[in-house]
Amino acid sequence: MAREVMDGEGTQWSCVEAYAGLSEDGKSEAARVEGTDRFRVVCTPSGGAQTVELELPAGWEEKLSDEELAREIEKAR
Repeated sequence: MAREVMDGEGTQWSCVEAYAGLSEDGKSEAARVEGTDRFRVVCTPSGGAQTVELELPAGWEEKLSDEELAREIEKAR
């Protein structure tokens, strides 16, 4: 399931774990960064910005606030 967040510039981002469609529960070990507890997450903008790939800790969907997720997106841009 996608997580939606808006950045400081008003761009709406939709973030999902990479390869989420490969498993029934939306989680895939394919998204895990090898040797870590971090997962690849792809965030796609609603406007003209470019898609970004993040490496976020397990449970990012519930643990990161909208502000923290927006900061991670900004750092990746």
